[in-house]
Amino acid sequence: MEWVIAGGGIHGCTIATYLIKAKGIPASQICIIDPHKGPIEKWKDLTSRIAMPFLRSPSVHHCDIHPFSLHYFNDGGSDVFYGKYKRPGLDFFNHHSEAIFTSIGLQERWQQGRVQGVTKSGNHWVVETDSGSVEGKNLVIATGMNERLSVPEWAEELRENRPTQVGHIFQENLPLITPDIAVVGGGITAAHLVIKLSREHPGRVVQISRHPYRVHDFDSDPGWLGPKFLRGFHSLSSYKKRRQAIHDARHRGSVTSELRNRLRRLEDRGAYRFIQDELEGSGVEGSTLSLSLKHSRWEGKTLLLATGFCPKIMKTEWVRELVRKEGLVCAQCGFPIVNEHLEWCDHLYVSGPLAELEIGPVARNIAGARKAAERIIRSI
Repeated sequence: MEWVIAGGGIHGCTIATYLIKAKGIPASQICIIDPHKGPIEKWKDLTSRIAMPFLRSPSVHHCDIHPFSLHYFNDGGSDVFYGKYKRPGLDFFNHHSEAIFTSIGLQERWQQGRVQGVTKSGNHWVVETDSGSVEGKNLVIATGMNERLSVPEWAEELRENRPTQVGHIFQENLPLITPDIAVVGGGITAAHLVIKLSREHPGRVVQISRHPYRVHDFDSDPGWLGPKFLRGFHSLSSYKKRRQAIHDARHRGSVTSELRNRLRRLEDRGAYRFIQDELEGSGVEGSTLSLSLKHSRWEGKTLLLATGFCPKIMKTEWVRELVRKEGLVCAQCGFPIVNEHLEWCDHLYVSGPLAELEIGPVARNIAGARKAAERIIRSI
């Protein structure tokens, strides 16, 4: 096998598409390892849970090699793009992705399994999974961060003791959704979830956030997609300063302007309440959950956390063991130091969060997947 890709989400599938369509690598020389049954299945699951109608990314950000592929794919429907940035509808984006992956036979290159370890054998990588081993000359780690949920400390005990009432919206088994409902979080995931629940249970939903809505069209300034900001970023020899630049550039916990407008209309109609407050304690009495806030109190039946993913991907055990065995170099923040082609060492590439000290703040999103694919194919 020429290429083994660990991760079959947006990043892994985009890289496979570029290898096949842009570099002419035979599909038979590629293997994608992923715990799920097919391409971008986890993406589809997570976005459907919050009923996300449109992507935050503009129409030129997708899994195909041609920037205007989504426009060419459109059969004339007027409702597949939204707003001035032509954000694609989720169903349309997924349909386009499926068509691309089918055309190159990606499903046939799939091995369902979870990576358990990676070792070097001669000039090949051996990837051990719970469904067998795969050997390849080149390895791409594109596992993303979907496996590690961010759960506040105060919620851990509640979630453990009341799994049918308390949970993270992205955990495998969701609690039963029974009003009254509280959604904890102030970002775009929480916003989509509140809109969905407010329509299903009007007047029975509360959103609790430590901060007011932060309105930004994108999760970082579009200048980070090109030389406007990246020229200065790449001139930083200090990876500590690069990490700080990434931190400062990200609009964490933000929502788009159209989402804020939709939420405001729902709030005006009394479909939900927004509470900006700090949590001080929690409790349970019978089947009733309670949250003690600094300036108020909530009682209800269901508590949903929309608090994102844990940023500490380098805690993944098999990645840490690979770093130790191969002597891979990491920055002070624990993330890889890679070359311009995203090589961590010879024939070992990274994408997504692992590539952000080279790609910059957009590394984790769809634009970052395209940039990573372009960098990797330039090296071969």
